[in-house]
Amino acid sequence: MPIIAVLAGGTSAEREVSLGSGRASAIALARSFPTRLIEVTADALPPGLDATRHVVFSTLHGTFGEDGGMQRLLDSAGIHYGGCDATSSALTMDKTRTKQAAATRGVPIVPGLTFDAAKKPAVEDVVARLGENLVVKPNAEGSSVGLALVASRAELAAKLAAITAGGWLIERRIVGREFSVGVLRGRAMGIVEIRPKSGVYDFTSKYTKGMTEYFAPAPIGDAATAQIQGFAEAAFAGCGCRDYARVDFMLGADGAPFLLEINTLPGMKETSLLPMSARCTGFDFTALVRELITPAVERFRAAQRK
Repeated sequence: MPIIAVLAGGTSAEREVSLGSGRASAIALARSFPTRLIEVTADALPPGLDATRHVVFSTLHGTFGEDGGMQRLLDSAGIHYGGCDATSSALTMDKTRTKQAAATRGVPIVPGLTFDAAKKPAVEDVVARLGENLVVKPNAEGSSVGLALVASRAELAAKLAAITAGGWLIERRIVGREFSVGVLRGRAMGIVEIRPKSGVYDFTSKYTKGMTEYFAPAPIGDAATAQIQGFAEAAFAGCGCRDYARVDFMLGADGAPFLLEINTLPGMKETSLLPMSARCTGFDFTALVRELITPAVERFRAAQRK
């Protein structure tokens, strides 16, 4: 029986969210495995991990933890871990590459363009291509960090002027209903509908109690449910994901779903979206985290037998 090393914290803007995920996951995993909670404070492999004794369950969100950085270090050390590998983690952290990969499997995507802060697009070029009602966000951040909505040329110009570093994404804004679905071993679970009271599911709406309502399962009917679940599975496969992930969609006014993003290390408190999705298919939180780490434990045991 391996020891499950739960990694939490990290150095990204989502550190506090990760600490909460780590604590909740460690408590639940300890009901099934010997478990150790490790707080990560640097972009480095934590000391004390042993490939012959530990299997890692990472709850590190955002840069380094979720973009393939930690995964590459674990691979180099021969340490087995749950979730997506380094390649698919890096791909899905990049929203543009995620959409391109998913589109090859027939998943509808929102029209958009990417740019670097050092080479910003002209306002008129953006409007001509995408219109004035837009979403501007970092191309490789989670938890809606840096998300902004603009509805005019003046607002777009002001937002572009405020950008000083990094890679960014501008998308046509789809006004409609937002959904999230967990995928476990390639199979979609229940769909959660997200209804932020502010109208925008930004960082504040996500992490301020009472700011958002959630409906699980989403009240959308069997046909729409099957369609979104099929697209979630296709996006998961198209991006080379393994074990588990959370896939987010927006349903436009005409009823057409569009992929927003794939989150390979989503929030893991009992009230987080992935656990909500799992409860729709009969997994309580303890059962869910056991299912999430089981493939990594199987890989560990196979390696030990060899």
